[in-house]
Amino acid sequence: MLSIVVPTLNERESLPELVRQTVEVVDASGLDTEMIFVDDGSTDGSWEAIEDLARQEPRVRGIRFRRNFGKAAALTAGLRAAHGDLILMMDADLQDDPAEIPALLAQLENGYDVVNGWKVRRLDPWHKVYPSKVFNALVSRLSGLKLHDHNCGLKVFRRDVAEELRLYGEMHRFIPVLAHARGFRVTEQPVHHRPRVHGRSKYGVKRFARGFLDLLTITFLTGFGQRPLHMLGGFGLLFFGLGILGLAYLSVLWLLMNAFHTIPESPIGTRPLLAYSVAATLLGFQAISLGLLAELIVANTGREADTYSIVQLTPAPPKPPTH
Repeated sequence: MLSIVVPTLNERESLPELVRQTVEVVDASGLDTEMIFVDDGSTDGSWEAIEDLARQEPRVRGIRFRRNFGKAAALTAGLRAAHGDLILMMDADLQDDPAEIPALLAQLENGYDVVNGWKVRRLDPWHKVYPSKVFNALVSRLSGLKLHDHNCGLKVFRRDVAEELRLYGEMHRFIPVLAHARGFRVTEQPVHHRPRVHGRSKYGVKRFARGFLDLLTITFLTGFGQRPLHMLGGFGLLFFGLGILGLAYLSVLWLLMNAFHTIPESPIGTRPLLAYSVAATLLGFQAISLGLLAELIVANTGREADTYSIVQLTPAPPKPPTH
């Protein structure tokens, strides 16, 4: 069964056409499908449109939030309510083409766990396209997962992936990265992107800034989430070492001037190197201390289920007969 999760925010005009096109595609493919619309605090009557669609089409279900909680929360609610073995995410603005669903599902049959859409020809304004290219390049570089369009709203994945995802903030942008970090097989599929007809874009400068900060969070969590001392301690050792070297150099100078009198005397306390060395030593010590505290928190609050991902188990041995 395929569960299609559609986060919705003020997209009332596009919903009937989206359902019509999607139903045509899944009927032609013979897919057992459900559509879950999550109304993320819409104020334009989107919920009423979802209710009407649910009455007309039994495969449509709706979830309504009390207020706007964000796309990650909407996707989480939709994933929890989904019954399908396969989960497909798509936006409600009709820019994602439902006709691409069969091609995305076909990629899963090639052994992948996550298939991410790639809008090869993106029909958006330049101020969205070029920052998005920079963002995708940064994500690919820092995460090690080379994709052209990490933030494409059209993607499909297996239920195993959905059960291990924990989305919050703006983390929905990084579903392929999170899945890749846990060992799932990720690929991308070129998809058709359509121009916006109804509603308005939710993109803005604040969203780009939040996305960059979340990228730093994802990089830390996937690389050092279970071993924070390796990162903080690395910075700490670097600065601590530089500070100690600086202080050692000044100590040798002081001995040469005041103990052995081999070089002319000059005050050590007025040298900028002294202040820099002391600051670097203290900064390094603080970074190492923070790393140790982070390790203590991970050791006492971390769960084993968060540190690995099981793909298969051998069959359990038969139980001995009881008399």
